[in-house]
Amino acid sequence: MTTQTARRVPDLAPSTEFTLPACDERKLDNGLTILAIQRSSVPLVEVRLRIPFVDAPVADSSVLAQTLLSGTAEKSIVDIAAELQSVGGALGASVDPDRLLVSGNALVDGLPRLLGTLSEVLHGAAYPTDQVTVERERLADHINVARQQPGHLVQVALLRRMYGTHPYSIQTPDPEEVGAVTPEQLLTLHGGRIHPSGATLVIVGDLPTERALDFGERALADWNGHTPPREPEPVPPLRPGPVTLVDRPESVQSSLRIALTGVSRTHPDNAAQQLANLIYGGYFSSRMVANVRENKGYSYSPRSGVDHALAGTAVVISADVATEVTAPALWEMWYDLGRIASTAPTQDELDQARRYALGTLRLGTATQSGLASLTSSFAGWGLRPDWLLGHANRLATVSIEDVQRVAAEIFAPTKAITVVLGDSTHVKAPLEALTTVDGEE
Repeated sequence: MTTQTARRVPDLAPSTEFTLPACDERKLDNGLTILAIQRSSVPLVEVRLRIPFVDAPVADSSVLAQTLLSGTAEKSIVDIAAELQSVGGALGASVDPDRLLVSGNALVDGLPRLLGTLSEVLHGAAYPTDQVTVERERLADHINVARQQPGHLVQVALLRRMYGTHPYSIQTPDPEEVGAVTPEQLLTLHGGRIHPSGATLVIVGDLPTERALDFGERALADWNGHTPPREPEPVPPLRPGPVTLVDRPESVQSSLRIALTGVSRTHPDNAAQQLANLIYGGYFSSRMVANVRENKGYSYSPRSGVDHALAGTAVVISADVATEVTAPALWEMWYDLGRIASTAPTQDELDQARRYALGTLRLGTATQSGLASLTSSFAGWGLRPDWLLGHANRLATVSIEDVQRVAAEIFAPTKAITVVLGDSTHVKAPLEALTTVDGEE
């Protein structure tokens, strides 16, 4: 037997000033904006090309993102992969209701070749029939699998309840629509929407910004097409009302989702909104986690988050619970909304949330990849990385009164919409004891 002396947990290190490297910018005649940041941590470079893709057909754009890099008239998908691998690089594409994003990285010396390959794809993606067939079948299979998952099913129902007929309401296409997409449709979509006007190329890496800007201009100055990007249609206001119950027979769990209207990323109250969300349910030390998870044991990972999209911002709250505690868990989530909307946070709650927010901001910009992704994302709002410095200052100065005021405006449970996915045979009656319930076909 040995005696161990208790060791004191060290104090947190004092906060230091949040800084970012300079971001240089160049606007090309074709409408493309290039942003370059020198970050010399590793001899790599990260590239993000953000192309506005508002109101693009969901099925077509989903398949296009999967097949954009599948070949050109001169190069096969294997040739493109070999070209990228020769410089330790890779490229990939993704799409959402606001943008098409092409992401990549390479060794610094390989940046010209990486950008050259990107240029070839932008100018001449061929969408070969065999590759389109393979990728649309794979995508359809993934969607069919997702349709069996409660997280996907409740998300579909929530988007429908939130957005009605707005384009945001459908973000996953039907497998049948995916299977019907043709190479000709993809070529038409590419020719009509993949243009430099309004697009942003971000380059972050271990090289001077002037060289990065030169490389970007040399590769993409002749990228043509001047169709102006479409402006997103504002999302409709949320209409609180009965709980939407989506029946999932014989389910042993219920998926609970609550949505509220938030303020945009550029709104003066955004920093206070972020801290209010953290205090409510945005991290492990939040009120909802302490109540729903630790005290009641209803859910392993209840959480809330602020989703910023170009057409509108939403606060989305989620929890997955056992069927028998569906109504009590929902009641506690609403109760915590009422608490954050009507009860000021303590100074300790605010200080902890503030430290967490500033810490995650530092972590998000600590790597080349994170800095490139954040810079690209903010570019969609016309923002530059120095906006983060102002945001950090705003986070540092938000007061208890600011959080209380913003929480009362945003988090009031009477302003929320609620969707529950579960076995209606067991959960409908307990829910009706709390509120009015509508079913969904």
